[in-house]
Amino acid sequence: MAAQSISPALLRLPSVCAMVGLSKSQIYRLIRAGEFPAGISLGANSVAWPAEHVNAWVAEKISASR
Repeated sequence: MAAQSISPALLRLPSVCAMVGLSKSQIYRLIRAGEFPAGISLGANSVAWPAEHVNAWVAEKISASR
């Protein structure tokens, strides 16, 4: 069977907040402090986060707590 490639997913802020359990302001505070991955610009007023970056951040937090 051929390997399937998984296309990268982009998450908008409400999805990121739900995934990590933090508010919008806390996420932006962490970004300014260099402790959370920054979003990428999709346009003039649109930002999204690569799902793999958010998932990696969550995994790092889980492993750091153990």
